[in-house]
Amino acid sequence: MPRLQGKTALVVGAGSIGPGWGNGKATAVTFAREGAQVFCVDRNRAAADETVDIIKSEGGRAIAFAADVSRAADVEAMVKACVDAWGGIDVLDNNVGIAETGGVVEVSEADWDRVFAINLKSAFLAMKHVLPIMQRQGGGSIINISSIASIRHLGISYVTYAASKAAMNAMTRNSAVEFAKDRVRVNAILPGLMKTPMVAHSAGLAASYADGDVEAMWRARDAQVPMGRMGDAWDVANAALFLASDESKYVTGVELVVDGGLTLKVN
Repeated sequence: MPRLQGKTALVVGAGSIGPGWGNGKATAVTFAREGAQVFCVDRNRAAADETVDIIKSEGGRAIAFAADVSRAADVEAMVKACVDAWGGIDVLDNNVGIAETGGVVEVSEADWDRVFAINLKSAFLAMKHVLPIMQRQGGGSIINISSIASIRHLGISYVTYAASKAAMNAMTRNSAVEFAKDRVRVNAILPGLMKTPMVAHSAGLAASYADGDVEAMWRARDAQVPMGRMGDAWDVANAALFLASDESKYVTGVELVVDGGLTLKVN
């Protein structure tokens, strides 16, 4: 039997910023392949539609929804639409994030607020509205996509990204304890260096690694990883599948590192 048969999954950030497979897009498709009906949310409706079209072409069930999840009203509408369509929410995957470069001296107050709104407030708002539903249902699984940047320096400066993801880890741990009695599991995935459209479209990352040369950036990032290569969106999706499924029914509050061994390195 498929591992998510009969479950409803709400994937926030289910589209991709460009051609290829982002973490949210791969996760939504993976969930559908394992039997879930997937509510695919993205700020870009066309990107959400593309993910839904892939799922439906494979015989799965999915609905697209456009929302700016840094806005409370949009999140409330998103959750209501999912429940109205399918009656509940068994899995919430918070996969929204941006990576802006710069340290505390260079980053503007406006950029700090913007990154925290997108990376952290979005997950807070989604959890705020989904947790009561999962409590009433008698359980559920929440998966927050963090980053290894939350636990170590990666050789480039992006303090807003690192700090917002570190705060996400703390929110995950606190919520895991608070809602364990309700059989709601709350876990985080910490991807390492991944080859995804979001990274490819980040001018700041390409500039920090290789003076704007994306192909040179890929080579530099591959060389950082003990396995000799970056991961991809499917590595994150498969980790999310484990945490969404009943195979992880006794797992909560973890920070699951998916990084090819990078955080084990001294330098």
